[in-house]
Amino acid sequence: MSPARVVSINRSAGGVPKLSIPEVRITRDGLDLDAHVYHRHGGPDKAVCLYALERIQALQAEGHPIDIGTTGENLTVAGLDWDAVVPGVRFDIGGVELECTEWAQPCATIAGSFHDGRSGRIGHKTHPGWSRIYARVRVEGTVRVGAPVHLLPMA
Repeated sequence: MSPARVVSINRSAGGVPKLSIPEVRITRDGLDLDAHVYHRHGGPDKAVCLYALERIQALQAEGHPIDIGTTGENLTVAGLDWDAVVPGVRFDIGGVELECTEWAQPCATIAGSFHDGRSGRIGHKTHPGWSRIYARVRVEGTVRVGAPVHLLPMA
């Protein structure tokens, strides 16, 4: 199995899809030049949204028109045991340290990523292990596509 890595860095001026860029500076406020449509997104405890490439691919296999960035994730990662990614887990991503804080609740903005328009397919309450997750930034820095993703011991 190849090591976990960042396969896409995604940002937008607001809304989805978030478009892929090769690198970005990540601060305690999130990705430089990334914006959110709704005020409930963002802030220090929701600075970065992560999702697994493997979950996106599995949803595509179910017939959903989801793709990288269409559900608003900032970092798409591959090679992690996504079932082990829970609030409290910390990552080192190319020198940037993130701490997972809470599950990202699906909303109507991402409905186009699902064949039936039901974004709840990635809701943690109804489908545990399929949600995106928010993280706070513990150590700022620059992340590049291909950066290794290392799980850190729980604090």
